[in-house]
Amino acid sequence: MTGDTIKERLREIIFGTEPGLGRNFDIALIIVIIASVLALFLDSVEPLHAAYGELFYTAEIAFTVLFSIEYLARIYCSVDRKRYITSFYGIVDLLAVLPTYLMVLSPGAQRLAVVRSLRLLRAFRIFKLGHMLSEATEFRRAIWASRPKIAVFLTFVVIA
Repeated sequence: MTGDTIKERLREIIFGTEPGLGRNFDIALIIVIIASVLALFLDSVEPLHAAYGELFYTAEIAFTVLFSIEYLARIYCSVDRKRYITSFYGIVDLLAVLPTYLMVLSPGAQRLAVVRSLRLLRAFRIFKLGHMLSEATEFRRAIWASRPKIAVFLTFVVIA
């Protein structure tokens, strides 16, 4: 198998929805997304956090590693990498993992946990509900226009 063949096969699995590996990948991804968001919500309940906080933290790290691998694989096998990275879903994928890395690097960044709930938006891609996200372009433009403010905020959080 050549590198191009592996890349093409990976693209078919990740971006494809045909029965087989592509469909199984989508089903596994939606299960992981739901489990991740459920763990996030359960961890926000104080008695559950007190009893299972360490388990929730370990699960969050595991979910972030899985989502990071998937994000990097999407970048790797995209036909136009820059277009994917700057697309609505590319930004959502990045924002879904970034808060956990910031929390690991800066323990005071737990307030960013709510941003991880953006993982639910990834379900729109899986269920082909993109037509319901007509405002996605506007959202992307707003994020792009706000990037200096976001950078200042994230810098402040890391320093704090």
